[in-house]
Amino acid sequence: MMDLKSELQCMRDYVKSGETKDGSWRNSQLKGLLMFVKDNQTEIFKALMQDLGKHHIEAFRDEVGLLIKSLNYALQGLRKWMSSEKAKLPALAILTSAELVPEPLGLVLVISSWNFPIGLSLEPIIGAIAAGNTVVLKPSEMAPACSSLLANYLPNYIDNKAIKIIQGGPAVGEQLLQQKWDKIFFTGSARVGRIVMSAAVKHLTPVVIELGGKCPAIVDTLSSSWDKQVAADRIAVSKFGACAGQACIAIDYVLVEKRFASTFVELLKVSVKKMFGDNPSESNTIARIVNKSNLFRLKHLLSDLAVQKSIVYGGSVDEENTFIEPTILLDPPLESAIMTDEIFGPLLPIITLDKIEDSIEFINSRPKALAIYAFTKKDKFMERMVAETSSGSLTFNDAILQYAADTLPFGGVGESGSGRYHGKFSFEAFTHYKPVVRRSFLVDFWYRFPPWNPQKFMLFENTYNLDYFGLLLVILGLKKSRTI
Repeated sequence: MMDLKSELQCMRDYVKSGETKDGSWRNSQLKGLLMFVKDNQTEIFKALMQDLGKHHIEAFRDEVGLLIKSLNYALQGLRKWMSSEKAKLPALAILTSAELVPEPLGLVLVISSWNFPIGLSLEPIIGAIAAGNTVVLKPSEMAPACSSLLANYLPNYIDNKAIKIIQGGPAVGEQLLQQKWDKIFFTGSARVGRIVMSAAVKHLTPVVIELGGKCPAIVDTLSSSWDKQVAADRIAVSKFGACAGQACIAIDYVLVEKRFASTFVELLKVSVKKMFGDNPSESNTIARIVNKSNLFRLKHLLSDLAVQKSIVYGGSVDEENTFIEPTILLDPPLESAIMTDEIFGPLLPIITLDKIEDSIEFINSRPKALAIYAFTKKDKFMERMVAETSSGSLTFNDAILQYAADTLPFGGVGESGSGRYHGKFSFEAFTHYKPVVRRSFLVDFWYRFPPWNPQKFMLFENTYNLDYFGLLLVILGLKKSRTI
């Protein structure tokens, strides 16, 4: 590794020089990222196929296309994001103006994940660059082709004094975490997230942690056969067609009423066969498991005899090609690992309830999810879901779609993460909004200064309750004072 401390100091000095604060610099770096994605689209597809077996259309839908959209959105909004915002002041601050001035935090570290190795590397960097920071990116070693592509190609499009890519495994990550940063942005598992947060404490470094958890989907009985099949299709593609379920916002399990369970299982089977064929391993439309270690972890989830008995579709494992076919389970034991651990793979448990309203209590008895999905047409049930559950996001009648919206923040709550990004929220994640106050030397409310007396106390009571005009009338004796 390079002389890390001296390199990082140079990057800090670069921010202090003011170069990265200039709007034209930020604009040029975002355009450079956009050119990188467009120019190397074919190479990105190859790398994603090599690391994860992603079909190029899935790769465009979930990474390349999203990045192009996000970069265009940032370029369109950058000037406005950089502008200061006027702030309203209380009556006491007469002849005073104030504004919130956005300024970069400084030197930031981005540690990305392997499941969307291009998108989850560059999406946070869009915000960091737009905000005027210098950035060190550590891509995941578990996606080596994508990591190598970023390290070898991206420097040709960006300012290498401000943006650096450092490859390596856990030892490199540990060395990076020992350094002082102005912010750390981490996407990954809760286990590593705890390590990141523990390291950040040493320097009191603020952290954005994007984790995951067990994201539930609730499927109401629904009235029409059309609605039922649409729900099944959207659940199937969101579970099995998003990196084979290796996504933090993928559906982890489904809650349905007992009377609807068998019907829903059959609908899901139709969806899976329609999308991936009778032999999904030969369809070339579903991703592989990232490595043998994760394959064996998923295989272990299925090893419990009671869990095996709950399999109603799929279940085959191809160790040589690190492939697991889409698998549906009906009512596996709630205490089994598949229902307590985050699955992160193409295994979909369906849990039955007496009535769909019981799903609220079921979800609330578990750690807060990164996302909750509910398929229903009942307005009152939707209102209860909004009011009575807590999650990073809540989506009705679809899944994962919310991730693509630049106008919505993406992030977790509780054990599913903290902090948020996407669109302007990415800019805000790497920005300090500095209050700047400007006061005239003219005019003071005399009662703000000691010595104190009852009249001054009365005037203070009114100061915090009235606007300028009302306060002036009280001072002039033209209006009765009011008390708090």
